[in-house]
Amino acid sequence: MKHLHNIQHKIMDLPILSARLRQWRTEGKRIVFTNGCFDLVHRGHVEYLSAAADLGDLLIVGINSDRSVTRLKGPNRPIMDETSRQLLMAALECVDAVILFDEDTPYRLIQEIQPDVLVKGGDYTETNIVGADIVRAKGGEIHCIPLTPDCSTSRIEQKIKNQI
Repeated sequence: MKHLHNIQHKIMDLPILSARLRQWRTEGKRIVFTNGCFDLVHRGHVEYLSAAADLGDLLIVGINSDRSVTRLKGPNRPIMDETSRQLLMAALECVDAVILFDEDTPYRLIQEIQPDVLVKGGDYTETNIVGADIVRAKGGEIHCIPLTPDCSTSRIEQKIKNQI
């Protein structure tokens, strides 16, 4: 199970990620960060994360915990549990590290990571991206990546409900 071990190795807690960040920074790596619920991973997620990874050397993905998703999206979400969502994200080749956070926003996590590039989807503007102030203060970049049309977890969920 070498491949599964390599995938699981990308799922980190903050102390492990902090140690890796120190190593990556001494190697001169450009760190990209994004976050989301990533409930029911679909084509739009893959395209978005691939584009985010292209903006630097290493992509870190923050994933909302189950409790956080429920607070943000309602009692019927998440559809997939946090362990499954973390493993699926880590399985993507373009993702270098995955970390879970329990807050409603990744602000504290962005303070800890101090990414060079902060990325969100095109449904955001730079003025409403949580943590943009942190990244801008250190001279980093903020990017909004256009969403894949007609591709969302909510759309998939609605399609399933309509078929029942």
